Amino acid sequence: MRILIVDDEPGMHDSYRRSFAPAPADAGTLLAMAAELFGDDAMPSHDAAPGFAPTHCMQGLDAVAAVERALADGDPFPVAFIDVRMPPGIDGKETARRIRALDPEINLVIVTGFSDFSPLEISRAAGPADKIFYIAKPFEVAEVVQTATALGGRWAIDRELAAARARLAEQVVQLEEQGLELAANESRAVHIATHDSLTDAPNRLAFQRALAERVRRPGSFAVAMLDLDRFKLVNDTLGHLAGDELLREMCAILVGTVPNGGLVARLGGDEFGLMFDTPGDEAAVMACERVVHACTGTVKLFGHSVQGGASTGVVVRTCEDSRDVVDLMRRSDLALNDAKRAGRGVVRLFDESMDESIRFRRRVESGLGQAIGRGELALAYQPIVARQGLDVVGFEALLRWHTDEYGPISPATFIPIAEDSNLIHELGDWVLHEALAVLRDWPGQYVSVNFSPRQFRRPNFVGHVVEAVQRAGVEPARLQIEITETAIFDDAERAAETLYRLRQMGFRIALDDFGTGYSSLYNIRKFALDSLKIDRSFIDGMGRERESAAIVHSIIHLGQALGLGVIAEGVETEAQVALLRAAGASHLQGYYFSRPVPAAQARELATRRFSGDEGMVGGRHG
Repeated sequence: MRILIVDDEPGMHDSYRRSFAPAPADAGTLLAMAAELFGDDAMPSHDAAPGFAPTHCMQGLDAVAAVERALADGDPFPVAFIDVRMPPGIDGKETARRIRALDPEINLVIVTGFSDFSPLEISRAAGPADKIFYIAKPFEVAEVVQTATALGGRWAIDRELAAARARLAEQVVQLEEQGLELAANESRAVHIATHDSLTDAPNRLAFQRALAERVRRPGSFAVAMLDLDRFKLVNDTLGHLAGDELLREMCAILVGTVPNGGLVARLGGDEFGLMFDTPGDEAAVMACERVVHACTGTVKLFGHSVQGGASTGVVVRTCEDSRDVVDLMRRSDLALNDAKRAGRGVVRLFDESMDESIRFRRRVESGLGQAIGRGELALAYQPIVARQGLDVVGFEALLRWHTDEYGPISPATFIPIAEDSNLIHELGDWVLHEALAVLRDWPGQYVSVNFSPRQFRRPNFVGHVVEAVQRAGVEPARLQIEITETAIFDDAERAAETLYRLRQMGFRIALDDFGTGYSSLYNIRKFALDSLKIDRSFIDGMGRERESAAIVHSIIHLGQALGLGVIAEGVETEAQVALLRAAGASHLQGYYFSRPVPAAQARELATRRFSGDEGMVGGRHG
């Protein structure tokens, strides 16, 4: 232990040398006395007294220079013993002040037989007070050794604590930087997911979201679909670059002519969606005619003159209307088809006669109400595999409907119809009870069941699910509840409470189609979730689009940061499997492992617990 001694009397230096000579046989006794005086925490952990390496200075300026050299060498003094009177140089108070200015961590021991300066004066000059100590002359050897040992030990502990605090501060900075990076990635991912890359206009997803928000507010509004006339001709004759430029030009025209407060979105290809407030049908048609007129004319594309034009179909939703977002877009699309059949530059208002599918919808709704009794419904099960060994850990239950009249009907067709009526509760109950009954035959996997927003908002939803698992004799941990972002963000406070209660009872919670909805880092942290399911559209685009790959990696990193599992849906190729496993996705699901299979085959796959070629059922070789 390095010790700095500052005194102008040679005799005092001799006393210090004797004090800091190699430890005598009773060093243990001295350490025990020091521990009693200064506390056990200030003592070194070994049994013997430390060795001392004193540096002797006759004057204060010499001591200041010694401290400066020690700091430069990276070997500072833990303790300095300073005499108060040291003529003809600077006195002990000034010496202490200058040393403290150089080294804030050093412990100063003022050694004097006089009272030239009060302790308060010295503390003001060379504080803080907890690093200044006093010994009166003449001193005892044990007193000096104990003081040096205790203060040296405390100095070492202080340095360790300071280093630990510095490491902790560095880690905090790293975490903050990672948080900012996650937030930036999330912001970029949300923008990419909701905007068209060519025109930077809102895309179909954003348009549907805006419509969903608008239907909740009072007042009439119009939804219009617009197609560009002769667009294919431009692509075929001038090339895709010219076509892209035409899309950008037309998008700018639409934004400039849509009624105030309206929204313009590119839905895909040369199709645009418009939404704007309107007092009625006549005003909506007039507004669309102004838009079509603005699109009609000559446009310059890379030195070529192109005749622009557009056709539009529009539907008006009034306060008394109960049409949902999908139905509004479908009806405006039907009106657009009628406009295109009538020629170019035409605006058509939706008419019930255009909607041949309304009759089909009514027949589907009627048949759906009798599907259970007729035995037309069935569940298919698609395996969910773990990242490490690719063993089957669960199955997603998927509803299928096969009718005598229409054959198999897609869930994308009948689920929205059921959602619009109370049929969704009857279907949901059947799916839940059927899935839980099959689950009893599996050796340990869980079943994942989708619940629609309307089911999730059902009164006493938690009690209903709990009753179902109790009646089936199944542990809650073997049921995963899949919900969409729409289901929980429509009433965030109620949803947060519901999810918390479900998690407390042991159910798994998965957020389905993650990355396509309203999610934010704050919202995800707010809800009790177990896993995020990456929407299959991002998985499909991983190999072709850097944006999709970036979104997938961001979602996986977000899930890891929040301690959530990440399930990748729609995995169809070996390359996707390799990329997702390397990125850290915890679970995989898709045709690469198995198509959805009937209950008997699912039981066989569950028993094998292996998703490789030998154990695959209905997969890429099935």
